[in-house]
Amino acid sequence: MNPPDRDTDDREFRLALRREMIACRMALSPEEHAARSSALRAQLAGVLPSLAGQVFAFCWPVQNEPDLRPLMQTLHADGKRVVLPVVVRPGEPLAFREWWPEQPLVPDRYDIPTPTDGDFLVPQILLLPVNAFDAAGFRIGYGGGFFDRTLATLSPRPLAIGVGFDFQQVPSTRPQAYDLPLDMIVTDSALTQPLRPPH
Repeated sequence: MNPPDRDTDDREFRLALRREMIACRMALSPEEHAARSSALRAQLAGVLPSLAGQVFAFCWPVQNEPDLRPLMQTLHADGKRVVLPVVVRPGEPLAFREWWPEQPLVPDRYDIPTPTDGDFLVPQILLLPVNAFDAAGFRIGYGGGFFDRTLATLSPRPLAIGVGFDFQQVPSTRPQAYDLPLDMIVTDSALTQPLRPPH
């Protein structure tokens, strides 16, 4: 009898974990989601001013992800530049296009609102939603590998901050060889110390 295929086992584990955590997040009531998002923004507002950077990347919230838009509006009003990721082609790193309040957005191929004009910029701070995360800084995303490819190619690499809700922490995400850890994780009740020295 052949031993179990570890890669297959890990893949099935990560798929199941992704489904479970997305379902938990989607089950949040609008009131609880708003309260958790507000608490997470407060945690971020306490740490972002201490970080070097003038260009902040965030992700438009989908599937009940934390809503960072009010904080991004504040950063923009304070003179920071804010960008959203743009899928150029499947299998390629992301680009980042400037965003500002009231900017027209159109759905991309994944039905995520995306800017169609504005400057392309390289972010210094990248705020990444997580479906699950562990104490070592590894995340479960949506399986497309976009952010891992992007972090591997950006130079200098931006400070990658995972954003998620408390209940999304797990003992291990079973990271794969190509997975890159986050530099910091912020939730609705806590923020980690940087898991690695700033780049």
